[in-house]
Amino acid sequence: MRGWRSRRLCFKKSKEVMIYMNPALNSSGKTEKALYWDQEKETMPREKLEQLQLQRLKTTIKRVYRSVPFYRESFREKGLEPEDIKSLEDLKKLPLTYKQDLRDNYPYGLFTVPLSNIVRLHASSGTTGKPSVVGYTRRDIVNWADMVARCLVMAGGGKGDVVQNAYGYGLFTGGLGIHYGVERLGATVVPVSGGNTTRQLMLMQDFASTILTCTPSYALFLAEEGQAAGIDFKKLPLRAGIFGAEPWSENMRNQLEAKMDIIALDIYGLSEIMGPGVSMECPAKQGAHIFEDHFIAEIIDPDTCEPLPYGARGELVITTINKEAIPLLRYRTRDITALRPEKCSCGRTHVRMERITGRTDDMLIIRGVNVFPSQVESVLLEFGETEPHYLLVVDRVGDLDDLEIQVELSEKMFSDEIRRLEILESRIRHKILSVLNISARIKFVEPRSIPRSEGKAKRVMDRRDL
Repeated sequence: MRGWRSRRLCFKKSKEVMIYMNPALNSSGKTEKALYWDQEKETMPREKLEQLQLQRLKTTIKRVYRSVPFYRESFREKGLEPEDIKSLEDLKKLPLTYKQDLRDNYPYGLFTVPLSNIVRLHASSGTTGKPSVVGYTRRDIVNWADMVARCLVMAGGGKGDVVQNAYGYGLFTGGLGIHYGVERLGATVVPVSGGNTTRQLMLMQDFASTILTCTPSYALFLAEEGQAAGIDFKKLPLRAGIFGAEPWSENMRNQLEAKMDIIALDIYGLSEIMGPGVSMECPAKQGAHIFEDHFIAEIIDPDTCEPLPYGARGELVITTINKEAIPLLRYRTRDITALRPEKCSCGRTHVRMERITGRTDDMLIIRGVNVFPSQVESVLLEFGETEPHYLLVVDRVGDLDDLEIQVELSEKMFSDEIRRLEILESRIRHKILSVLNISARIKFVEPRSIPRSEGKAKRVMDRRDL
């Protein structure tokens, strides 16, 4: 990269991944280089970080109490005043916010600023009824772009990079969220959006893309299509992938890194909170750092709503503390994870969230057992003889739930002898039983027969309500 110092981190034997230093102006006006986008914030001591959080939390509470009737009424129902929140421990006193609250106050009922101060609107997609509408002030957009720039630097991004952005543009926050972050970093963005896989692969080669951003399932589809077209990913400049918008397993990471010869990192965000860039994995791959100068994260028991300690797995709840247009208090994300507060080997002090195992609202309950699609995926990818494409078909036979797992065979296994397939089916069935504590029928299907997705993969077909 022209004019950039670099530091080699050898994540793979076949391709060195370069972590490029980010330029920042010091007091003398000269350019310094650092491993962080905002080193002061990203490595802030916990005590100082918590002081900043409390200060911003108090300011946010006063703003929503003054400007949002919904929150003012919620406070009064609990007998709370803004002045009652004196420490971060008092956070649990605040009301929880639900996705339905955004729909009930559609479109602008939760905004704390007049519409004349809103420079952009986004809305959730793929839900029934009214969408969840979120707005951004000019300062919100700048903060959001800074957070995404942090994410890109964590993936080794710098000014000389070409970022192929295959997240969808439009009301969905993914495409534009990444786009503005790339421009804030000073890298080159290719706003290709989702779909048109043949074109994606052509541009990846012709534009010499170095970072790919999209859903992990679509990245896997790109890898398959590229291999089928004779593309040798080891010969491409592509060296990193920033993947999110759906849960994915460690085994899928291994598949992506092997097929595309990249480092694959997880990015997390949701429209209601900000969009992509709420948290991001560093190359240590020990959880995604939540940017705590902008958010306060909690884990609660999804049934009792009681807070859980660090390390306990439960539902992630996020409070925004630096957002102007639509701050949210204790928003229930429905994502299942755990928080780790220990300082990371990368030097960042912000708490890390473990990989999401699923959502409380797309969790399947089959014969009284909680089942997440990502658990099934992890089992299937252990074997290496099937493709990482599957479909969970849930039906009701008489009074009992029935689970069938359709699994694509690899090209090699599809043409193999029946006896070997029977052995493989038995091994998978027993492994599913041991992991999920539930029996399932395994149905092998031919390669490429399960529909591919250019967005979030459809993993479940639940026929019980049909």
